[in-house]
Amino acid sequence: MPRPKLAWIPPAGTLAIYRGRSRQSTRNVRVVAEASAGRMVVEAVGKKGVLVRLTVKRNNLVPMQPDLFD
Repeated sequence: MPRPKLAWIPPAGTLAIYRGRSRQSTRNVRVVAEASAGRMVVEAVGKKGVLVRLTVKRNNLVPMQPDLFD
């Protein structure tokens, strides 16, 4: 039997990619804190260029890919 994949739990201040229901809702976010029931509080740039805070499911967060300068 394969082992179950462990969920990635990002610490506060980590940059991540949020993948929502559609391709249009994929965005780069910064993790602010852990909320209850497997959710995380994140900050993203909203439509008017202002930072907004969202509560998203931890399963929808994935680590950012390595960059050219990492």
